[in-house]
Amino acid sequence: MPALRLLGRKWLAASDDLVFPSIFELIFRFVWLVLIALVVEVIFPVTWQCRSEGWHGGAFVRLYLCSTLALQAVLMLLLAALAMQSARGTITDVDQRRLVSPLLVVKVFLVLPEIALNVMGTMWMFCDVIECSVSDKFSSIVIQSIVLFNWVQLGLTVFGLFMVFDPLGSVSYGDMQDTPNQVRHHRKVTGLWSRRFRWLFCWLKRDEHGKEAFQQVAALLSALFRSTDLVPSDVVAGCVLLRVRQKRETREMRRIQMLNDEEPIYTTDVNKVFSETPPWMNLEDALHYLKLSIAAYGWPYVIYRHCFTGFCKLARHLTCCCCRPKNSIVTDDNCCLCHFAGVKYMSSLSADDIIFASFNNRVFELPFCVIADHERESIVVAVRGSISLRDIFTDFTAGSEKFEADGLPEDTAAHKGMAMGAAKMLKRLMPVLDRAFQQFPHYDLILTGHSLGAGVAVLVALKLRPRYPHLKVYAFSTPAGLISREAARYTESFVMTVGVGDDLVMRLSVHSIENLRTKVIQTIHATKLPKYRILLNGFGYALFGVPARDLESTWRRPEDLETNHSDDSTDALLVPSVSTEAALVSRNVFVRRFSSARLFTAGRILHIVRRKRMGIEKKVRTQEPTYEMRWACPEDFMELQVMPRMLLDHLPENVYRTIDTVLKEKQASYRVTHIV
Repeated sequence: MPALRLLGRKWLAASDDLVFPSIFELIFRFVWLVLIALVVEVIFPVTWQCRSEGWHGGAFVRLYLCSTLALQAVLMLLLAALAMQSARGTITDVDQRRLVSPLLVVKVFLVLPEIALNVMGTMWMFCDVIECSVSDKFSSIVIQSIVLFNWVQLGLTVFGLFMVFDPLGSVSYGDMQDTPNQVRHHRKVTGLWSRRFRWLFCWLKRDEHGKEAFQQVAALLSALFRSTDLVPSDVVAGCVLLRVRQKRETREMRRIQMLNDEEPIYTTDVNKVFSETPPWMNLEDALHYLKLSIAAYGWPYVIYRHCFTGFCKLARHLTCCCCRPKNSIVTDDNCCLCHFAGVKYMSSLSADDIIFASFNNRVFELPFCVIADHERESIVVAVRGSISLRDIFTDFTAGSEKFEADGLPEDTAAHKGMAMGAAKMLKRLMPVLDRAFQQFPHYDLILTGHSLGAGVAVLVALKLRPRYPHLKVYAFSTPAGLISREAARYTESFVMTVGVGDDLVMRLSVHSIENLRTKVIQTIHATKLPKYRILLNGFGYALFGVPARDLESTWRRPEDLETNHSDDSTDALLVPSVSTEAALVSRNVFVRRFSSARLFTAGRILHIVRRKRMGIEKKVRTQEPTYEMRWACPEDFMELQVMPRMLLDHLPENVYRTIDTVLKEKQASYRVTHIV
């Protein structure tokens, strides 16, 4: 940071990104140099005895060997200089790396003689043009290998240039001071991302809303990081630094709580947590409906969980193509009803209990199942979460749009992709529910889902509630950017949301990503370490955790980390005189906002975390509970946390295992109490 300027344009790499590539290439070329030196020592005297001494014989070979040896030595010196210069200074100390660009230009121009020498080596070893054969088998194999590897290395160089090439790198950001130029540049970047999506995911263009999804996601990516002058490695290094920073802040918060002797926020007493909740809000029912939510994932989830035995588990639930009934309750499944087989296997239900199952998966259209749950006398609508690329585009169509339903405030906004998914789902769901309640008129209506499915289930429930006022929703790992604050407060009476640990998706919204972008920039400016050290530390943190000494030694002045731009100060920068589009493309990263509305998680949120063992508990196995929990508010999930388990805590099997463990430990504690 900032991005590297080379040959009159900006690239998607920085001047401090060359340390590891230079070292790896230096080692490779050192081995190369040693092998060539051995070949020269063996072959050079023989070249004087070639049948032809002109440019078709010994002179040609001697020129190739000596030039290759000299070029490798020069390149090794150049790579050593590049590695040393690229390692100097912190990420923002660009002046200390001012020699990187000229050294890199020299390196690029040396590709030309390298290509010429490799052509000569190819002519000698693989063509019959040069009349100077090599009788020594070792030397022949070495030269042939070097020539082949050199072509591979040149191909990788071209590929690397393609990867770091910025199509808009010729734009001078310093000249874009007026809003019209900024708006035009934002539109160019949006168009570029949209074209990339159309090329990479061409099969999605056939979807009804495929192009719209491409445009929405392209606009989001353009708004987030364009004009920040960040390169991909800066974001990775910033996330490593954020992990250190967040651990430091957590330590300080615990210290303050201990000094003030504050009562712990989380508790292991399940009865205390649910003492003031309505009867339907309980972990037993939540675990039951989570199982049905997981079943909606179908056969891919069975194969994922049982890689080697999954097919055998599904086989007895499959339907023969010839025996499939014409008026099937299953739509958009394959001929053997593999998805339906997965639902039956994971839910432990018979086909008679599944009233309807739609596996139509398009952009803004999710599969779902309607189940007659006779055990709890309810009609359950289980909505599938994200499992395909189409679902990812639904997730990332993250702008806000107006959402209307009876009982909601007039200015309610919701996640655009999920709102469109809910609207499409309702068209197919309404006739199915009418038939279901004609058959089971006394049953309750329950909606459930995990991740994307949870968000869509909440929005569908808001639309259905005027017709089914007693419906309930069990949502698991619901995305943070779902619905506006007043609407989220309205859902607390009929939506129970369960989140586990450091779940990334429960904190993932446009607003939190924009805050993450701001924190990455602030943290990069605060560190005193060079980027290669940060990345090396990141590998160590992944294996062994963050050592206590790094919490302070990483920063220039640790107290600078306390002066953050809060949400209020950030929003205050959006003065009325600045238009929405001008704020979106503003060069001031604290002003730029993709969405004018802040969206939150819906429902009453039960947050379960792993209990931190203290003192003697770390050494001695005790019967203390593994998890603790509390009722959280949506504002607690507005900041992304860079944590080791942020992806694992989102997986449905880990959510299921957590709730199951809490219930088993509760039962064990109950038995012990009654025995005593």
